[in-house]
Amino acid sequence: MKYVNAKDVLPPEVLSEVQKYSGGALIYVPKQDCDRIGWGQLNGAKAYVAGRNRSILDAYRSGVSVIQLMNQYCLSEASIRKIIYNKATLEKEA
Repeated sequence: MKYVNAKDVLPPEVLSEVQKYSGGALIYVPKQDCDRIGWGQLNGAKAYVAGRNRSILDAYRSGVSVIQLMNQYCLSEASIRKIIYNKATLEKEA
């Protein structure tokens, strides 16, 4: 993220109000919530992980062991178990 001088983007009256509160400190102004895009939605990572997790759960239910899944997906035992026992994944099926 590039640094932007508030004098260049804020009207003088708004800048004056911000200066009262910030006292010259560097502050971060986040985007409005409606402008924010969720993690992985632009590059497809969220969909990829959801599909991978679905495959892991299906394989486990078909009898594939946790150790086999660890080796196949290069994930730790804890990660595989989190995927298998994730309540959100189980609730989507009901």
